[in-house]
Amino acid sequence: MTSHKIDFLMAGVGGQGTILSSDILAEVGMMAGYDAKKSEVHGMAQRGGSVETHVRWGEKVYSPMVEQGRVDYLLGFEMLEAARWWHFLGPHSFALVNRYRINPPAVNLGQARYPEPEELEALLKTNQATVQWVPATEVAVELGNQALAGVILLGALSTRLAVAEEVWLDVIARRVPARFVELNKQAFARGRALVSS
Repeated sequence: MTSHKIDFLMAGVGGQGTILSSDILAEVGMMAGYDAKKSEVHGMAQRGGSVETHVRWGEKVYSPMVEQGRVDYLLGFEMLEAARWWHFLGPHSFALVNRYRINPPAVNLGQARYPEPEELEALLKTNQATVQWVPATEVAVELGNQALAGVILLGALSTRLAVAEEVWLDVIARRVPARFVELNKQAFARGRALVSS
């Protein structure tokens, strides 16, 4: 059992695997000896709407919601969705962002402009957070399934946490359908390699 707490926020679009990834992250926390809590908000998620999940690990976690400015790790499944949560980041925060763009309806209708990656990064760094870009969707497509991007992000995240790789792999094996276990393990390994090379 460890005494410190770790707060995570995941932000994406419906269909990207945000909920599955948060389920895996919460269970990994429990397997690592933490009290873990999770909260999710997904309006119109199945239609491509915003999805946000909070996961908290600690000796004792009383609320599943992370406070603004207190996120330790932000996992952005889509660039603009990640940037929407800049106010949850602080100087100690680390944002791991999938370099992937899904145009909101207003952009598709010509009523708004999708910001450049540099603008989004500047916003994420407003409170001195550290930002790392990861081509998770690109790698997922290489592996044959775009939905693997979330597990690739978890692989990248795992390199920053003191939890054995075997714990992550065991939880992934329990959480995904049996026929996809090996593919998800490959995705996890690719995510780890993306940030450790």
